Order: sequence, then structure tokens, then C-alpha cells
Amino acid sequence: MIRVKICGLTNLKEALLAAELGAHALGFIFYPQSPRYISPEKAAAIARRLPPFVARVGVFVNEEVERIKAIKEKVGLDWLQLHGDEPPSFCARFYPRVIKAFRLKSQEDLARLAPYREVSSAFLLDTYVPGVPGGTGQTFDWQLAKKAKDFGLPVILAGGLGPDNVRQAVEEVAPYGLDVNSGVEWAPGRKHPALLRALFARLRPFL
Repeated sequence: MIRVKICGLTNLKEALLAAELGAHALGFIFYPQSPRYISPEKAAAIARRLPPFVARVGVFVNEEVERIKAIKEKVGLDWLQLHGDEPPSFCARFYPRVIKAFRLKSQEDLARLAPYREVSSAFLLDTYVPGVPGGTGQTFDWQLAKKAKDFGLPVILAGGLGPDNVRQAVEEVAPYGLDVNSGVEWAPGRKHPALLRALFARLRPFL
């Protein structure tokens, strides 16, 4: 079974639709520089309306410990996705509810994953674009994701995923999960209902 996270949500109606269609997790981005930033107050209002068994994931980039703790409490986050340059010692403060994200551009980048094996519950692998922590809309070499599975943690594939390529991603990489963001949007932070429906229709055999 493949797990699906829809990330970068800013709208209740779209969050509820994603959950209805089968999303296992919904992501809220608390990085102020992101075009998909959502305030903790708005995220909390959406999170309160979500059905049971849909995980709430908070995305942070080089954030302070106390702010992460405060937002986790306010929103009721189940998981913390750390998408910056957080060292293993930082991740350890929130383990085991940590997903550590890495932006990959070459096989040499895989060595950066090793120190995080004991302080992260999963690795999220995204596309490297200078100065952009995520949401690039670009894929990367999926062979790197396949090799990352050798570290023994669940691998969540991100980067440029949408209805047109998710089946190929599942068949080639067989990841633990998929993280979908810009590939189902009509504008940053706004998910297109037709694209969400198309995504889950393509993934139905794997859910």
C-alpha cells in the first residue's frame, strides 16, 4: 500500500476533499517565506475539521524549537517535517515524530542521510533547487530514492509529482509514501479539485 500526503494546504474545502479522496496525511507549511505559508491559527481551524485517521503534518525550515513546540500544540500536529539544515541533534529533540527532508541532486548527497537514521522516522526526498526548500514542481533522479531505501527507513518521494507521473513513481521507486504539492495546484497553496481527483484515480490500484 502506498501512503499519500497532500502538502501546502491553505483552504478547508480543499483539505476536506483531499481527505475524502483518500489522503493519509495533510501538510501545513509554517515557513513564512513560502508562497504556501499558512498561519498557525488558520491551520488549527482546518485541523479541527479533519476526519479521524488523517495525519496532520507541520512543515518547518530552520525554525526555533520553541516556535515548533507552540505550533505543534496549537494545531495538534501528528508529525513534524523538518525541511531545512537541521542537524541530527535538533531532530532528536522531537524524535520519533520527525520526518527529515533532504533535497538531492547527486549520489554524493545520499551520504548526508546516514547521521539521521536514529533521529528520524522517515526520509522525505525532494528536488534540489538553489534557495528553494521545496515546492519546486521539478522531479529528480529517482534512482537516488531507490538507493536511499538502503538506509532502512521509510522513504517518502516528493518533487514534481502529479497525476501524470505518480503511477510511474510508484512502479519505479516503490516508496513508502508520496508527497504531492504543486502538481495538483492551480495557484500556490490552492489545490485544483479536478487534479486531486485525477491523482487519486491514478493511484487507486496502489491504495
